[in-house]
Amino acid sequence: MAVKKGGRWAELVETGPGTPMGRYLRKFWQPVAISAELAPGEKTTLRVMSEDLTMYRGQSGKPYIVAERCAHRGTALETGWVEEDCIRCLYHGWKYDGTGQCVEMPAETDSFVQKVRIRAHPARDYGGLIFAYLGSDEAPEFFPKPELDAEGYQWTNLQVWNCNWFQHMENSFDGLHISYVHRNGPLGRSVSTEVPKLEYEETDWGLIQRAIRSDNVRVSEFHWPNCNHVVAPMVSVGEKPVWVDTFAWKVPVDDEHIALIGVHRAPVTGDAAKRFEEGLVATGHYDAERHIATYDPSHHHDDVLKRRNMPEDGLFRIMAEDYIAIMRQGPIVDRAEERLGQSDAGVIFLRKVFWRELDALKAGRPTKAWKAHPGLAELPMPPNAALAAAR
Repeated sequence: MAVKKGGRWAELVETGPGTPMGRYLRKFWQPVAISAELAPGEKTTLRVMSEDLTMYRGQSGKPYIVAERCAHRGTALETGWVEEDCIRCLYHGWKYDGTGQCVEMPAETDSFVQKVRIRAHPARDYGGLIFAYLGSDEAPEFFPKPELDAEGYQWTNLQVWNCNWFQHMENSFDGLHISYVHRNGPLGRSVSTEVPKLEYEETDWGLIQRAIRSDNVRVSEFHWPNCNHVVAPMVSVGEKPVWVDTFAWKVPVDDEHIALIGVHRAPVTGDAAKRFEEGLVATGHYDAERHIATYDPSHHHDDVLKRRNMPEDGLFRIMAEDYIAIMRQGPIVDRAEERLGQSDAGVIFLRKVFWRELDALKAGRPTKAWKAHPGLAELPMPPNAALAAAR
């Protein structure tokens, strides 16, 4: 790890239980898995922010998240099985409901059963993902995304990269990198390689980034605290690529791993949606039955980093291009060695807002009461006729 334990820089990257950032991120609902990958009666282990948990889906279809281990002898509950909406430990048969309450001990008395409870966290399905609230207090209001509730073709993805979560956060709030990292792909060709003027704004619901070029303005929305909303070109329907809404959450797995969890919506329906799906399938990186994008540049590490072999298709190309830039920073970048310029205003702005929130948390003061996005976003596409399509 390049960053030293403790101190101002460490506050941005350390998210384990008890750390300032870990406490802060646990105040928000976080996506933790793809819904289609957990069928009724299935269970799995889950690692989020250096914390190991058990996730299962009851026979009712509802997802549940409880502690990793049985309170009896510490065996992982994932080794057991699901019964109705409960999970039973393999070792001695202790059974827990979705609230973490032990409801059955085959060899013990009923009075003992009532005394045993393990941790449990609220969980829910939305937009093809499973979201969890991992805080210790009452769960806050869940904020839906208007675009994901609108008509269109929707799919999900989940990738795990071997780097710290905040590196990808900063990449998303760096409007200049598109002119260089993505210059040879469909995104860079559409917005041009012109160096933009950058503007930033804090709102009631998050942050806005505007990259202003001579013939277009690219707007990115950052739904607080870790969801980036952009539009980007994807596969074509007819002669033009369809531009899709992408909501990309950056969720820490631990301090040196990040889960990139996304939901994407293409504004196509009917026959156009069928042709769009056929285009996704033709890339070789899409599971149409489950509506899951399967491409992950970390599964092609040497091919991407050493040989620069990348997909040519829309978002998959963008993911691979970002992978090169971010992974070559190392597992945790040493920010104390940076030389920042005026083009890094977004990165600086992002850090300051997080530090403001963490300072309030540590001092016992209220943090900002972030609100839901008020409606559909206005994220313009560039006027390049060869790459733009009507949204």
